[in-house]
Amino acid sequence: MSAVIHEPQSPHVLREYAMIADGERAALIGPRGDVAWMCFPRWDSEAVFSSLLGGAGTFAVTPANSRFVWGGSYQDGTLIWKNRWVTTEGIIECWEALAQPADPHRAVLLRRILAVSGAATMNVALEARASFGKHAMTDLKCANGVWTGRSGPLHVRLTGAGTATEHDGGLQLSLDVPAGGAHDLALELADRPFTSPPVDVDAAWAATKRSWTDAVPQLLQTIAPDDARQSYAVLRGMTGASGAMVAAATLGMPERAQAQRNYDYRYSWIRDQCYAGQAVAACGPYPLLDDAVRFVTGRLLADGPGLKPAYTVTGGRVPDESALGLSGYPGGSAKVGNWVNEQFQLDAFGETLLLFAAAATRDRLDLENWRAVEAAVQAIMHRWQEPDAGIWELHNDKWAHSRLICAAGLRAVAGHAPAAQGAPWTSLADAIVADTARDCLHPSGRWQRSPTDDRVDAALLLPALRGALLANDPRSLATVDAVRAELGREGYVYRFSQDARPLAQAEGAFLLCGFDMAMAVHQQGHEVEAMHWFERNRAACATTGLFTEEYDVEQRQLRGNFPQAFVHAAMLETASRLATPPKLERAYP
Repeated sequence: MSAVIHEPQSPHVLREYAMIADGERAALIGPRGDVAWMCFPRWDSEAVFSSLLGGAGTFAVTPANSRFVWGGSYQDGTLIWKNRWVTTEGIIECWEALAQPADPHRAVLLRRILAVSGAATMNVALEARASFGKHAMTDLKCANGVWTGRSGPLHVRLTGAGTATEHDGGLQLSLDVPAGGAHDLALELADRPFTSPPVDVDAAWAATKRSWTDAVPQLLQTIAPDDARQSYAVLRGMTGASGAMVAAATLGMPERAQAQRNYDYRYSWIRDQCYAGQAVAACGPYPLLDDAVRFVTGRLLADGPGLKPAYTVTGGRVPDESALGLSGYPGGSAKVGNWVNEQFQLDAFGETLLLFAAAATRDRLDLENWRAVEAAVQAIMHRWQEPDAGIWELHNDKWAHSRLICAAGLRAVAGHAPAAQGAPWTSLADAIVADTARDCLHPSGRWQRSPTDDRVDAALLLPALRGALLANDPRSLATVDAVRAELGREGYVYRFSQDARPLAQAEGAFLLCGFDMAMAVHQQGHEVEAMHWFERNRAACATTGLFTEEYDVEQRQLRGNFPQAFVHAAMLETASRLATPPKLERAYP
C-alpha cells in the first residue's frame, strides 16, 4: 500500500514541537511526526525542511490511523525525543535523534518506530527540499533497499524504506510493524558525495546514547535535577565544535502577532554565550564552560574593542537582514540575517569578564584566556562612556544596565588577578558605578533605565546579582522592590513598561527576567519567595519542556524563537543557586 504525501499543513503552536540537535544543527518535529524545520549543514544554512515558515519539504512518520492523540518525552538528560501516539488500535512510539558524534558535513536523522501495544501501520513521507524549498528531489535511485538522490547541492540517502515508491518527486511508504516489533529509518544528508556505506543504525543509536551520557552531568546538587539536566542537554545540543552556542534554532517566530518583532536567532550572541557559561560554572567545571570561554576568547582576541554582539557559529559576520519570500509562521515574517551586526553593545564586554571570572573560580583559564580578559578590560576603559544599544538592542543611549554590568565584570575578574593588576580594575568599577549613580539613580532610590528614561527595567536586577554593588545596598533593595511592584504580574516578570497599555498587552512575560528575579530575591534572603518565582517560570515551557524567550500569560502560549538558549541557561543557574542558602556580604573585600 502507498502512503499519501499531503500538501503542507498549518504549523502547530510552538509548545507542540520537540527539538533534536547534535551541536551543528537541529530539527524540529511536530505532533504528526513531521520534521517541520531543519537547516543544513549548519544552524544558519538554508533549510532543507521549512514547512514551519510556509516552505516545502517534509520527512514525516505518522500513524495511518487518523484518530490518535499525541504526547512524548525526552530520554532523561538527552535530546533523544520519544514521540508517542495512542490510537484507537494501540500505542506507537517513534524515537528521534540526530546521530552523534556530529559530522559538520553529514547529518544522520535516526527514527525508530516501536509498536508498543498492538500492531502499527505508519505512513512515511520524504521530500527533501533544499534552499528553503527551492530544490526538489532528483536522481532518485534504490539499490539494495537504500534510496539515494539529490536536492540541489545536497546529497540524500534513506535506509529502512526499500519498498517506498516515488510520487511527485518524493518518496512514500506504508509501513506495517508487528505488535512488539520495531523498525528503523535513517535519513542522511550531506553537502558532498557519500563515500562511506549507509549508516549502521544500531551502532549509530548506541554511539548517540553514549555521547549524551558522557556529555550531560547528573546535577544532583540543584533543586530540580531532572529539569536542570534537560536544560544542560539543550545547551549542549545547541553548542557546536567551534564552541559557539546559537541563541535559538529558528528564525521568524513572532514575539507578537503582526507586530514586526520576529528575528533570525540562528547565530551566537556573545551575551547569551556568557550567560550559558556562567550558568554551567555555577554547577561545576563542565565542558560547556570551556566551550563558552574558548569561543568568546577567540572573538575578543580577533576584534578587541570592535567586538560584535553576535557572530555566525564559525566566528564570521552575521549577514544583513533579507526577506526569504516565504509566507512565514502565522503572525510573523520570514527574514534571514540580523541587523544586530551594526550595533555596539557595551554590556557584552562586562559579560565576557563575568564569564572569565566564573571560569577562573573553576580554575579553567589559561594564558590566552587572560589575554582576552585584558582585551575586554581595555575595551571597557576606552568605551564605557559611549552610548550603546543595550541588552534589549534598542536605540543608543547611556543605559544604566550596560555600565553597571561592566563594573560587575571588572570587580569579578579583579578578584582573580594579581593585586597590581586588579586594583586599577576595581577602581574603574568604582568610577563607573559612581558615574551611573549621578545620572541614573531615580529619586525613589532605585536604578532607572538611562539618564533620559526614568522607567524601571528588569535588566537592572543583574548588577547586584553579578556584584557591581552589594545585594543589600539600598539601591539594590529599591530596584528589586520596584521590579516586583511595577513589572511583576502573576509570578512572571516583564522587561519594562512599553507604554500606557497593561504589560501583558504589549509583550509576553520575559522568562529570563523571571529567573533573574528568583535569584535576586534569594540573594536578599527571601528563599520562599525565590522558589515561587522559580516554579512559576519553570512551568512556562512547551509540552516538550522547551522554553521560548517570552510567555504569553493570558493565552498561555510560547512566543518568540524556539528554543531560546539563554532561558535554559537561566533555569539551570537558578536551579543551582537556589540550592544553597544566600550569603549577604557587608562590604567588598
